[in-house]
Amino acid sequence: MPSADELVARDAREFGAYARTGGWTFGLKVARSVRPGGQPAEGTSKLSAKAFAELAGCSADRVMRFYKAWDKAADDGLVPHFEALAPGQDVELPDADVWLTYYVSRSGADSARGTAITAAAEAEGIRPTKALEVAENPTALRAAILADPGTAQAARHALLDRLKEDPALQTELARDIARTDELKKAVAGEARAADRIEYVRKVAEEGQIRTPAGQTLDAPAALRAEAERHLTLLDELDDSEEAGEWATEAYDTVKGLVAETVESDPELRVQERRTKFYSSLQKATKVFEELTLDDAADFDDIYEDDMVQRLEELQQAIHTCITALRKASAAH
Repeated sequence: MPSADELVARDAREFGAYARTGGWTFGLKVARSVRPGGQPAEGTSKLSAKAFAELAGCSADRVMRFYKAWDKAADDGLVPHFEALAPGQDVELPDADVWLTYYVSRSGADSARGTAITAAAEAEGIRPTKALEVAENPTALRAAILADPGTAQAARHALLDRLKEDPALQTELARDIARTDELKKAVAGEARAADRIEYVRKVAEEGQIRTPAGQTLDAPAALRAEAERHLTLLDELDDSEEAGEWATEAYDTVKGLVAETVESDPELRVQERRTKFYSSLQKATKVFEELTLDDAADFDDIYEDDMVQRLEELQQAIHTCITALRKASAAH
């Protein structure tokens, strides 16, 4: 009967062996006791994976995960092949950390989905077993996202990366946004802020302004410097900071300076009014040209007194405008 000291020492040795070799300890037990698939039972004391699992009180799948890990390591020359091992035989084992390179704790890792998850995990520099565990427990992932802002941010970044290569996910996410009022408002707000930032950025980086009437002009030095100052403040914002208010302030400031630039220059002010008039005239012409007389034969069906009244008012407005322009032409 071993003494208490001997029992403690044995536990310590076994603990040390496992600490050094990790899963290799159990992989060896499978490798030396389970016969390779297809090998007949005659002439060997080794068991099938199913029979070994029954004795071990676990699933055959679990036994096979250890079996496959050992098989891959043997192909790489780290451990002996199954045929070279006899029941009870001990061999020198690799370090514990190497085991995780070959062993996956989920049978799903052998599927196409598991292979993709494993490859992605390795690209991120993490153990595939962790990624596979998360993938097989989406409820736990959901709980972590709901409870922890950091996890939610990581999930957001991952979704954005996946969206670049997943058109179907793009469509589904766009549909979800369109069906959710809060998200639609948030997207509209962010789009508005992005447009305003882009307006300020163009003034700062390209040195040109666009007047309210649509003229493109070189920006005065002071105006461009003010746009650059606001742009620097916007670029320094953290991802966690709301850019909406800053974007509005920058946009209103630069837009106000553009208006002041136009008003302070008499020649530019006249050109602005001329450009605005031409723009309005072109819009009015286009709208009127869209009216069609193709259905003139059916006017009896669509006629309303209001139609004639509005056209007469429009005719009078056009006549007044033409008279004013002719007077201006005569003055020149």
